[in-house]
Amino acid sequence: MPSIKTKQQSAIKPLLRYIKPYSWMLVVSLIFAAISVALTLYAPILIGYAIDKIIAEGKVDFEGIAPILIKLGIVVAVTSLAQWIMTLCTNKISYLTVRDIRTEAFAKLQKLPLKYIDSHPHGDIISRIITDIEQISDGLLMGFTQLFTGLVTIFGTLGFMLSINVKIALIVVIITPLSLFVARFIAKNTFKLFRMQSEARGEMTSLVEEMVGNQKIVKAFAYETEAEQKFEQTNLHLQKVGVKAVFFSSLTNPCTRFVNGLVYSAVTILGAFSVINGNFSVGQLNCFLTYANQYTKPFNEISGVITELQSAFASARRVFDIIDEPAEPSNKPDAIVMTSVDGTLQAKNVDFSYTPDISLIENLNLDVKSGERIAIVGPTGCGKTTIINLLMRFYDVNKGEIIMSGVPIKDCTRDSMRSMYGMVLQETWLKTGTIAQNIAYANPDATMQEIISAAKSAYCHSFIERLPNGYDTIISDEGGSLSQGQKQLLCIARVMLSLPPMLILDEATSSIDTRTEILIQRTFNKMMQGRTSFIIAHRLSTIQNADCILVMNAGKIIEQGTHDELMKKNGFYTNLYNSQFSVS
Repeated sequence: MPSIKTKQQSAIKPLLRYIKPYSWMLVVSLIFAAISVALTLYAPILIGYAIDKIIAEGKVDFEGIAPILIKLGIVVAVTSLAQWIMTLCTNKISYLTVRDIRTEAFAKLQKLPLKYIDSHPHGDIISRIITDIEQISDGLLMGFTQLFTGLVTIFGTLGFMLSINVKIALIVVIITPLSLFVARFIAKNTFKLFRMQSEARGEMTSLVEEMVGNQKIVKAFAYETEAEQKFEQTNLHLQKVGVKAVFFSSLTNPCTRFVNGLVYSAVTILGAFSVINGNFSVGQLNCFLTYANQYTKPFNEISGVITELQSAFASARRVFDIIDEPAEPSNKPDAIVMTSVDGTLQAKNVDFSYTPDISLIENLNLDVKSGERIAIVGPTGCGKTTIINLLMRFYDVNKGEIIMSGVPIKDCTRDSMRSMYGMVLQETWLKTGTIAQNIAYANPDATMQEIISAAKSAYCHSFIERLPNGYDTIISDEGGSLSQGQKQLLCIARVMLSLPPMLILDEATSSIDTRTEILIQRTFNKMMQGRTSFIIAHRLSTIQNADCILVMNAGKIIEQGTHDELMKKNGFYTNLYNSQFSVS
């Protein structure tokens, strides 16, 4: 199991790669940080000079103080400007870096195999892309701003203190690093807790996303109490982990402040004796105490930065886990770009399973001729949808091959091969946008006339016209006020607009009333003419006219033939068909 140090390094190296393009801004930020610190450190010297001009009660050298105060005003103004430029640069570096990370993480999601998306909670993925990346931004912002100025302040004040009194400066140098060792020890042990906190936050996001997206089901089954209890458990776990992480990380600041307090006390006592012995002026002591305070202050800030960076590194590792995940295998260098197909398809000795220890599809063989309507039926879990996943190459077969128009699909580019299919699934999906944009999803260049024609063919033109803004009505990805049937009709219209040479209909009319289904079936019959079609159906009455019905059970085709042929066999299909019309 990787050590905490290894995990931290695995987060730091990729972060540096994203920061590298903006290294020039880092340089600018460092320069202005140095200017800001140098002038900040010069200010106590001016104040010390001014104090020494106050000779005694009633004896103040106002003529000597005036130019010092003017210099001090200029120093303060230039310091403010330098700090503003430094902050501007560090902000830009942080936000540009996390922008690039988020862009690459989202782009990687588009390239990941469906196996990854299916096997990870969607809420956790969302949490990584949004919440964890925001955590990286906060960590980088604090890191750049306080780490730069802190380090420059430490070295700058050290130089000034050595120039004033070497002996006292060495005492400060010897004692102060103890605070860094304390901070490092605490931070080393909080990384694991911050990672656990990020994971718990991802679990909560996943749970909330699940409950909000399925609120109707929650209410229909009176699951509110159980949902609240589950949320309470997740929330309690997040609270416990979060409290531990914050508690241990919060020890850093008081511990380092205690060490720094010792430093300040030592400097005060030794400086006071030096003033009494005549080795120090009061102005010099004031100046030295200011430096001692400024020297120890960055150690407190850096300890806070280290804590924040631990959280950022833990979040970064979760994000880089997605970016580092192996992408879907690339197309072969000589992959064929399919521009047309004849509709034939063969599956030869295909084996497939989602997990190695549970077999699903075994020795599947298909020989589909051009223009045939192939219906796939069988009990739940028999592998019907899995066949569609294999035909679309959402998953690659473990053994055997699938051939489209004489070309193995593994030798084709995925995009061109998938463009040969039109899919209407049982689960509807719409994007946030207008009705017209949703219908034209696969064909953005379609004219409004073509969109309306497709909507009429799918029998959704009439209800679209009744919407407030017709085809310009904005809907969300959940479909807004549209019924499930209306959303399905829009998905059907989307396919009718592009009309590819092959079709996949996975329970495409399951959410539509009987009257509309009859109309849709007529449209489907017209649309399927001359096109190879794969139809998954539970209502066997809808596939009686199929050219071939594949009856599946436990991942195998156990019967094959037309409806009449299968009914005559009086086998599995017959029992399946009769069970839908039996009277209890």
